[in-house]
Amino acid sequence: MPAMRRVYDAIISNALRIAAALLAFSVVVATPAQAQIGSDRYSSIVIDAANANVLSAVSADDLRHPASLTKMMTLYMVFEALRDRRVLLEQYVPVSGHAASVSPSKLGLLPGTRITVQQAILGLVTLSANDAAAALGEMLGGDEDRFAQMMTLRARGLGMSRSVFRNASGLPDPQQVTTARDMATLARHLVRDFPAEYRWFSTPLFVWHGRTIANHDRMLQSYPGADGIKTGYIEASGHNLVTSAVRADVRLIGVIFGASSNPQRDVHMTALLDQAFERLDVPGTSLRVASRMPSIVAVANAAPPPRRVVARWSVQVGAFSSESAARQAAMAARRAADDGDVRVEAATVRGHATWRALLTGLSQSEAHQACTALARRKLPCTPIRPEHGQLASD
Repeated sequence: MPAMRRVYDAIISNALRIAAALLAFSVVVATPAQAQIGSDRYSSIVIDAANANVLSAVSADDLRHPASLTKMMTLYMVFEALRDRRVLLEQYVPVSGHAASVSPSKLGLLPGTRITVQQAILGLVTLSANDAAAALGEMLGGDEDRFAQMMTLRARGLGMSRSVFRNASGLPDPQQVTTARDMATLARHLVRDFPAEYRWFSTPLFVWHGRTIANHDRMLQSYPGADGIKTGYIEASGHNLVTSAVRADVRLIGVIFGASSNPQRDVHMTALLDQAFERLDVPGTSLRVASRMPSIVAVANAAPPPRRVVARWSVQVGAFSSESAARQAAMAARRAADDGDVRVEAATVRGHATWRALLTGLSQSEAHQACTALARRKLPCTPIRPEHGQLASD
């Protein structure tokens, strides 16, 4: 066993020397500048998951900080451990003082307590919980530093030649770097290597000690065919997103780094995926822009892309004092009506903030049918007629 440990440590040391050499030549310096589409923080790529063909790419090999996209690698390591029966879903993960002390977002785990592997996975894919990520890393690696070394070594094996990991969560570290291409490679491996476990990424809600936690990834509700996978943000990187979507048996994977806000990030991802599906002649795209947005995809030097024009009916199923309550109501209505896309909108009524729960993307007849179905369940429903030229907003 000591000899095997020495061999393993030698492999780890060699991998870290390679990583250090990469960083010496091209490490990305963290700056507080506001990232946006077209800025020097921006990069993107869209690939066909079946064959890894690149459908669009901008600065896809430039180093970026992964932020919570790091948790994709953490979860890959967890899924491997589950597959190899080194851990079980019901197994308890101890929470150390270090794991409990990491910065939000977090579940609020306390030192000396325990969480199951399944609960930790749910915490990562919904809330992007840093304390759960650190606890998983400590369980699998002995400590988080060694687990980060293991992550880097495994990333090399997956073909992620420029990624270096320093922690399990994605919390800021100037030496924790990746590229859009590497993240697309990782997403493709998650889909192909762990098709059953990959479905965790589409979990809409997670109830933790009476607290209902909605998935941070809004693309799951707003983009037809989207089924994961991860959002991320730190100041040094801007708003990052990896999305996978399937239409007509064609799966695309898109990666964006450097958006200035979540809405900008989501709208831009919608544009990139729609254009890629159109390029492959896959029907049913949700964005129609006559110019096909060449300035965004080819050179990415534009401001946020145009918002998409919507000419569909919606139904409102209630107004609530919190976003989470509105989302739960909209999701319950979606299940009851079996139609429409879940949407939550902020509004101000008589000076008070409120959240409207909606089902969108309906024809006139579908809207009335949805309200009929909801009425049978004694649920409120108000059809909303589309206005000419109405614009979608997030």
